[in-house]
Amino acid sequence: MSYARVTTHARLHFGFCNLSLARERLYGSLGVGLDRPQVSIAATPDEGVTCDNPTVHDYTTRAVEQLGVDGADVTVDGSFPRHVGLGSGTQLALATLAAVAHAHDRPVDARRLAPELGRGGRSGIGVATFENGGFVLDAGHPTTRFTTDRPALGRWSVPPVAARHPLPKDWRFLVVVPEGHAGPSGDAEDRSMRSAVESAPPSPSDRLAGVITRRVLPAVTEGSAERFGAAVAEVGRLNGTWYTDEQGGVYRPPAGELVAALDEDPAVYGAGQSSWGPSVYGITDADRSAAAREAGRAALDAAGVDGRVLIAEGRNRGAAVDGDPRRND
Repeated sequence: MSYARVTTHARLHFGFCNLSLARERLYGSLGVGLDRPQVSIAATPDEGVTCDNPTVHDYTTRAVEQLGVDGADVTVDGSFPRHVGLGSGTQLALATLAAVAHAHDRPVDARRLAPELGRGGRSGIGVATFENGGFVLDAGHPTTRFTTDRPALGRWSVPPVAARHPLPKDWRFLVVVPEGHAGPSGDAEDRSMRSAVESAPPSPSDRLAGVITRRVLPAVTEGSAERFGAAVAEVGRLNGTWYTDEQGGVYRPPAGELVAALDEDPAVYGAGQSSWGPSVYGITDADRSAAAREAGRAALDAAGVDGRVLIAEGRNRGAAVDGDPRRND
C-alpha cells in the first residue's frame, strides 16, 4: 500500500477508579468512544518527514523511527480541539503511527508503541477506543510501579482493558465544548496529577468501586441510558473531590456551571466533565437528543460563554483504515 488514510474519533473520559497511593492499583479509567468529532491522517512513503502540522510532524518523526522506515509525507484532514478533554492527542498520535505503517505495508501494534509516542501513560481509554471503540474500563497500574512520577518516555505499558461493552444504538452523547478554556497538558498536567495523587484520600476510591461495579457496569450491560448517565455523573463528582485544589472546584470552570444547568434538564440523564475539561458531556438517547442539544446551548448562554454543542453516537469500532483512493473510483 503506497497510500493510507486513517480516520479516528473522539472519546469521553469519565474519570479514574483510584488516585490514592494507599490502594493496590492506581488510576484505572472509564470512558467511551464517540463517532464525532473525528480526524483523518493520510500518509505516503517519502525519503524524509513532511507535514505542515507541527504536532503531527513530531508524531510522524517518532513513528518513522519506531517503524524503521525512511520517511513519510503526512497530511491532516479535519481535526478537533486539543486539550479540551476529548482525547485528540492520543488519537492524532495513533492515527499518524497507523497511517505511516500502512503506507509502508508494515504491521503495527498501536498498544505496544503508544508509550513511545508519549501516550497511554495513566489512562488506557484513548488507546482502547482507537482499537475497538465501545465502553471501556481499564485496569490501571500497580501502585508500586506507577506512582506520583510518570516513568520515562516509553517505560510504561498501556493499562490493560478490564471490561469492554458495545454501546447501545439508541444512546446519544451531548458534548459541550466552551471556547477559550483549554485544560492543562504536558508538564503542567503532570504537576497537577502528581499533586492530586500525593494528597488523594482513599475514601472516594472505595465509594467509586461500588458505583462502578453495582451501577455503571450493570447499566451499560442492560442498556439503560438513564441509569448509566446517573452512575457516570457520580463517578465524575467523586473524581472531582481529588482535583479541587488543582482545578478550582469539583469541576474546572466553567464546566461546573454547565454541569449544573444540564443536571436540571429532563432530557439529560447525567452530566459531567470529560477528563480535565473544559468539555462537558451529557448522557441522553435518540428520542431526547434534540432537546438535549438545546439544553447544551442554553447552558452555554446561562454561563455567558461561547462554545460548540454537538450530539454524538457511541462508536463500537476502532479507527478506520483506507488504502489508495483511486481504487474507490
